[in-house]
Amino acid sequence: IDFSDLTEAVPAYLCMIAMPLMYSISEGIAFGIMSHTVIHLLCGKGKKVSILMYVLSFIFILKYIFI
Repeated sequence: IDFSDLTEAVPAYLCMIAMPLMYSISEGIAFGIMSHTVIHLLCGKGKKVSILMYVLSFIFILKYIFI
């Protein structure tokens, strides 16, 4: 993890914190994927994120909306 780039370090840290707080590795990974995409979009680095990450983030957001 490149800790000098906060757009990479913050989602990894949030993923590590979410896993024990949510009692689920998969929920922590989902939170990490969503935060990675959102943070990159907010910082103007949206082109650096792959299309697969956008699709996964969209699916996870829909999951949390409808569940």
